[in-house]
Amino acid sequence: MNITELARILKITPQELRDSLPRLGFDIGQKAIKINRNTANKIIKEWPSLKKQLEKQTQADEAENAAERKEVAVKKSLVIEDYITVRDFASLAGLPVKIVLSELMKNSIFASLNEKIDFETAWLVGSELGLEIKRAKTRHQADEQPENKLKQILAQEKKESLRGRPPVIVVMGHVDHGKTKLLDAIRKSDVVASEAGGITQHIGAYQVARQNKLITFIDTPGHEAFTAMRGRGAKIADIAVLVVAADDGVKPQTIEAYRIIEASKIPFIVAINKIDKPEANIEKTKQELSSQLKIIPEDWGGKTICAPISALNGTGIDELLDMVLLIAEAESDHIKANQNAPAIGTVIESHIDKGAGPVATILVQNGTLRLGDELSLGNFAIGKVKSLIDFRGQKIKQALPSAPVQIIGLKTMPQVGDILQAGAGGKIKFKKNKSLIKKTPSPRPENENESEKNIQKINLIIKSDVLGSAEAIEESLEKINTEKIKVDIIRKGLGNITDGDIKEAEAANAQIIGFNVKLPPAIEDLAREKNISIKIYNIIYDLINDIKEQMQKIVEPTVRRVDLGRLKVLAIFKTEKDSQIIGGKIINGRAEIDSLIEVIRNQKIIASGKLSKLQSAKQDVTSCEEGQECGIEYIGEPIIKNNDFLNFYKEKNEINKI
Repeated sequence: MNITELARILKITPQELRDSLPRLGFDIGQKAIKINRNTANKIIKEWPSLKKQLEKQTQADEAENAAERKEVAVKKSLVIEDYITVRDFASLAGLPVKIVLSELMKNSIFASLNEKIDFETAWLVGSELGLEIKRAKTRHQADEQPENKLKQILAQEKKESLRGRPPVIVVMGHVDHGKTKLLDAIRKSDVVASEAGGITQHIGAYQVARQNKLITFIDTPGHEAFTAMRGRGAKIADIAVLVVAADDGVKPQTIEAYRIIEASKIPFIVAINKIDKPEANIEKTKQELSSQLKIIPEDWGGKTICAPISALNGTGIDELLDMVLLIAEAESDHIKANQNAPAIGTVIESHIDKGAGPVATILVQNGTLRLGDELSLGNFAIGKVKSLIDFRGQKIKQALPSAPVQIIGLKTMPQVGDILQAGAGGKIKFKKNKSLIKKTPSPRPENENESEKNIQKINLIIKSDVLGSAEAIEESLEKINTEKIKVDIIRKGLGNITDGDIKEAEAANAQIIGFNVKLPPAIEDLAREKNISIKIYNIIYDLINDIKEQMQKIVEPTVRRVDLGRLKVLAIFKTEKDSQIIGGKIINGRAEIDSLIEVIRNQKIIASGKLSKLQSAKQDVTSCEEGQECGIEYIGEPIIKNNDFLNFYKEKNEINKI
C-alpha cells in the first residue's frame, strides 16, 4: 500500500506517518513510498490505540524537553552566518539537538543533524526557543568587491617579482551573433555542436597560442538570462571582444554587453562577424555602433578597432588575435603577476559532480596553484586540491597565472565570483556541504503589504546542474514578473530531483523545474501520485517561454467595450413578458446580431438587454448600417417606447500579454 494512501485513511499527513511509525515500533524509513499491505492493515486496525500510545510518548517527550530546557543555560543571543548545521546551531545555543529538531518539525521542516538550515529558518526556530538570532557579517558582505582584494594583493607585490602573464579576454555580445563560433574558430574545435540549441549555457575559459604567446579567452553566455554571468566575466578580464553580427547590427544585448565593458573600464575590440553573409553590411553596422553606442571606428577617425571577421569561414581570425596581442602589449604594465606567490583566483563556474562532489572552475590570477594546495574562501578552509584539470580535460600538476583550471577536492561549493586562495583558513564548522543554496523556504515577512498579498503567484522549486544556471534562471524569471502575477522561487538547488523536493513542493503548492538534471523513475512516480508538476529543460528559452504561457493563462483578460451604433425607435410591434419586437432607423454606426443594448430615454439609461434577432426588408440579417431601417428582437425588460434610443455595443476580452 502507498504511504500516501495509508496516511489518507488515518487522516494524517504522509510525513507525520513516516515520523510516527518508527516510534511505534514499525521499521519504516523517512524515504519510504510503500508499506507492506499486511502491516498497513494491522496499523489501520490498531490505530486508535496506537494513536493514544503516540500521544503519551509525545507528552512524555515534551515534559522531558521542558525539564532539560530549564537545566540548560541557554545563550540568549546568537550570531550566525547565512547557513548553519542543526548540530552546530544546537551546540551554539547550548541545547540538546532533539529540542532543535522538535522545533523544526513543528514548523514542517524535516532536517537531519548535519543538514544546513538558512538564517531565516534559524531565526524562526530561535525565536520560539527564546533566543535572539543575529546575522553575522558574511564573507560576501565583508568582501563585496572581490576584485579589490586582488588589487590589494598585487599592490603588495614587489615590482621586481612581477612578470608578464597571458592576457585574459572576455567575449561578449548579443545572442546568436557568433561568440562561441568565434572561439570555435580560434581553438579549431566544435564547441557549438555540444551546446543545447547552439546556445552557450555555462561560462567556459580556454587558452590559445599566437606568435608563441598564450591568450586566455572567457566565453560568456549570450542569452539575456545570463546578464549576471556576463558581468562577472567582464570583471576578471583584461580586454573585451564585443561581437556584433554584420547582418543583424546592434541589438539590446549588444548595448547591455557594452555597458558592462564600459563599467569595467577595460580596453575592447569590436569584432564585426558574419561578413560572409550576402546581407552583411559592415558600414551600416559601424553606423549603428557610432549612433547608438558612441563607438567610433578607427577608420572613421575614432579610437576603437573594428575587425571584420567570419567565424564560420575563419576569415580575419588571425588579424583579430594580432590586434588582441597589440592591445595586451600596450596594457602590459597592468597584465602582470607573481608566479612564486601563493595562488589566488576567481571562481567562474561551480557545480556538483556525482562522483567528485563539489567542483569549481577558477581563473588563476596571481601565484601558481599546485596539487596538494590547501584552499580557503575568506577565512574558511574549504578543501585541498586533489586534482587539477585544464581546459582540454587533461590532468596537470600546476596552473600558472591566467590559466583556467578545474579543481576537485573541495568540501563545500563556492559561488561564481568567489575568490579562492591557496593557504590554510580557519577550520570549517561543518562536514560536507554540497551547496550553499537554500534548503528551506524563507518565511514570509509578517508586514507583507496588502497589494503583495493580492498578486497571483506561480510557486517554483528550481533544480539545476550548476550554480550559474540557477542564478541565471532566477534573474530571467524576475524580469517577466508583472503587477498582477509573479514567479515566486521557493527554493533553488543543485543536483537531480529528490523526494525531498517533492515533499517541499507538496507543502508549498509549487511546481518543480529541472535544468540539465535527471528525474529518477521512482521520483517521477511519487510526483505523479502526489500530483506535483515536474518539467525538465536543457534550453533556457523553452523554460522561460513555458512559464510565460502559464502566467498568460492565469492573468484575467481585460474586458473592453466596443460601441457599434445607435437606433431611434419608430414602432413597437410586439411586447412579451421579457422581450419586445420593435422597428427603428440606424442613425449612426451599425447594429449587429448578439449586440448588447442600452435603452436611452431623456439622455438616461433606463434598461439594458440584448439584440437576439435582426431583420431588414423582412429578411434575417447579421448587421444593418447607418441610414437603414430594421426590425429587432430585444431581450430584456419590455419598457421600450417610441422615440427612445438604443445604443448597440459589444464587450471584448483582451488578453493582457506578459
